[in-house]
Amino acid sequence: MSAAFDRRVIPAEAIESHWLAPNGQAIRRIDWPHPNPRGAILFMGGRGDFYEKYLEALAHWHQQGWAGTAFDWRGQGGSGRLGKDPFTGHIDDYATWVGDLRAFWRDWSATVSGPRIAIGHSMGGHLALRATAEAAIDPAALVLCAPMLGLRDGNMPDWLMHTVARLMCRLGDPARPAWKWSEKPGQPPDSRGDLLTHDPERYADELWWRAARPEVVMGPGSWRWVERAYASMRWLARPDVLAQVRQPVLLLATDQDALVSFKASARAAEWLPQCELVNFGPRARHEILREADPVRMEALARIDTFLAKALA
Repeated sequence: MSAAFDRRVIPAEAIESHWLAPNGQAIRRIDWPHPNPRGAILFMGGRGDFYEKYLEALAHWHQQGWAGTAFDWRGQGGSGRLGKDPFTGHIDDYATWVGDLRAFWRDWSATVSGPRIAIGHSMGGHLALRATAEAAIDPAALVLCAPMLGLRDGNMPDWLMHTVARLMCRLGDPARPAWKWSEKPGQPPDSRGDLLTHDPERYADELWWRAARPEVVMGPGSWRWVERAYASMRWLARPDVLAQVRQPVLLLATDQDALVSFKASARAAEWLPQCELVNFGPRARHEILREADPVRMEALARIDTFLAKALA
């Protein structure tokens, strides 16, 4: 554990609460106000994430003068479930999440001062980019960490994988799990940590929070989640869509990512009007902001430099 920051304690200055989406769904959030903010950061986690995993990153940005907010997406973390069991991550359409983000951004923006920054990891990066392209949110700058712009590179093109996912939704309950989690529901497989980070202590933090707050535990995504993921990723890959994102973008990724496609991120970086791509290569796994300190601190430093330049 870090001597400077306890990753297993909610900071005393942070406020945990719920925001009600327009349809009444309770969305869990955490706000870390700053007495003299240079601006505000909204952080969005990935599929199956919960905001406790990113307290350390929020602490860094708070020390840099930013007010910080994070929330759990509808249907995961502490924001309830949409499937038929407590562990499967299900969604009817990614547009539902974009709609939540649109409304949350509007309400949140009315309570903060200074430039507003959107930072998203994995699926959160995908949704932040899509929402910006759709003008659902209007950040002054956008940071994407290992964004889910494509799933792990395989032998089949996205259109074919999308077709398979559509077929699987027709052949059975679309809310059923799309992959196996483990023999014991809710428990991650032993190899999962090796996909996420080189830092076993930070991975252990996630397991600690899962035990301390069982309501955040999530396993596989549903077949509908997979099918809608491919639909959203294929749309977001279009050059004419990416051209709508006029804001400066910092894209942090690794070509060794075992969960999302680095090639898709590289293609997006080429089409985004203002994008800086950083490839951490074999030094990082999927959760760049929860990596071993040399990579994590470099990533945070790059974000700090990017924001200073973007807002100059």
